[in-house]
Amino acid sequence: MKKNFLLTDEGNKGAIVKKRILQYLIISGESSIADISKEIEMSVPTVTKLVSELIEEGFILDSGKQNTSGGRKPNIYGINPVSGYFVGVDVHRKLVMLAVIDLNGKIIDENLHIPYELQNTPEALEELCRIINVYIDNLPIEKAKIFQVAINLTGRVSTSSGYSHSYFCFDEQPLSQIIESKIGIPVMLENDSRAMAYGEYMCGVVKGEKNVIFINVNWGLGSGLILDGKLYYGKSGYSGEFGHISAFDNEIICGCGKKGCLETEASGFAMQRILMERYAQGSTTILADTLKEKGGVSLSDFVDAVLKEDVLAIEIVEHIGLNLGRWLAGMINIFNPELVVIGGPLSLTHDYIRLPIKSSMKKFSLNLVNQDTDLVISKLGDKAGLIGACLLSRSKMLDIL
Repeated sequence: MKKNFLLTDEGNKGAIVKKRILQYLIISGESSIADISKEIEMSVPTVTKLVSELIEEGFILDSGKQNTSGGRKPNIYGINPVSGYFVGVDVHRKLVMLAVIDLNGKIIDENLHIPYELQNTPEALEELCRIINVYIDNLPIEKAKIFQVAINLTGRVSTSSGYSHSYFCFDEQPLSQIIESKIGIPVMLENDSRAMAYGEYMCGVVKGEKNVIFINVNWGLGSGLILDGKLYYGKSGYSGEFGHISAFDNEIICGCGKKGCLETEASGFAMQRILMERYAQGSTTILADTLKEKGGVSLSDFVDAVLKEDVLAIEIVEHIGLNLGRWLAGMINIFNPELVVIGGPLSLTHDYIRLPIKSSMKKFSLNLVNQDTDLVISKLGDKAGLIGACLLSRSKMLDIL
């Protein structure tokens, strides 16, 4: 490869048009010079020159003559998938998931269960960087061909500035720059719920809808918005804090430090609190032994109990679903989306959470608005954020978003 214009600050017209050519070929597949020229509205000689440069730089392959009937057969061109790679890192409370895609978006490697303790400490940051470095060093590709690493974190994350204000926020320097200095590859930070929304939009349950609300029901509660086919960030890049709507007149302190947030009654943390309260009051549950031994349960323990038809667990997930649905109704009234996607660990309870959400949504939203909104469960499951991180990294670098 002669050079990689994607990794420079080059802002000339040629570099911009090259990105547009790559965008088109990624989305549409192999095409002729004439088709590319028509799509990006540039002259055939200009496109021919830039395609030749992209071939020389290794980004495009010449697939030879197109198999057409009659007339002069044009050459067709497509993405060279091995010309570049993008790594996604999805950080959870107890583990890290990593994957890498090629330039065509195909996953070529993944590691889904690396133990990790997410804490707001320098030691936890060092461990995260070590995990990323070990993963990259063991990949069967050249490190120089990895164009970017995208890292998902929960909480308030600004992709544009590279700052995280929920974890690893103990340095004035942007977190993205700190990690980049430790792994030697450009780094992009993303909020986990937005990455999950993008993963579902690109290759999950979304089938052409352009206005989508994604809800991540995890230990906390987040959301990602797709508006008119584009991921919505807001002015400062902190959109999607659905869990911190002031929803209840209670004295429960949320993780954000305020009281009465939606998250206090509709999240994994809410599940844990309610489960322990009900158990202490004498309710029976198949989770009793786990509660005695560990003083709490994991989200997977809880989901398993629901699927085994544990009455207490079902009552709690219904409570969470009804609260979610009521406040989702407000989102539906505001945004009038085609699709609402429920994701995150608690979505694995399927209809146990979907049906109370649907009932509450219908009850509290306007009929004229909600009749065009479908409610579905995530297709990608726990890989939604990881896939979204990989694809967002590529999309950001190629200006596809």
